[in-house]
Amino acid sequence: MQEIFITRVEHFNAAHKLWNSNWTAEKNQEIFGKCANEHFHGHNYELHVTVKGNIHPDTGYAINAKHLKDLMLQHVVDIADHRNLNIDVPFMHGQMTSSENFAVAIWKQLQQPIEAIGAKLHCVKLIETKNIYVEYYGG
Repeated sequence: MQEIFITRVEHFNAAHKLWNSNWTAEKNQEIFGKCANEHFHGHNYELHVTVKGNIHPDTGYAINAKHLKDLMLQHVVDIADHRNLNIDVPFMHGQMTSSENFAVAIWKQLQQPIEAIGAKLHCVKLIETKNIYVEYYGG
């Protein structure tokens, strides 16, 4: 069998605030700038999830793209879309809502469900703005 990589892209919007409660307001502003806005701020996120698997001879698929879409919606997008990451998203509770932490949390949300349908999660790429994105490869 041949191993191949497949990437699915979804979009969603979410708000967050970067704030370390152990620091003063001045230090939070110094470190996080606009991201420390007391009233939060939002992003139009673009989520790329790449999985790898073997091409099945009966379907020609490594993974059914519809199944991957459904998992992304169920475990990430429907939970985070139009929500506040600091308050409304259970898998982000208790952690800084940086793009880095968010990408790792998304990986944790998706890894087991993707493996359950016979593929392996390879990469979570989270685009926060046109100028910044993170990639996480597990570990």
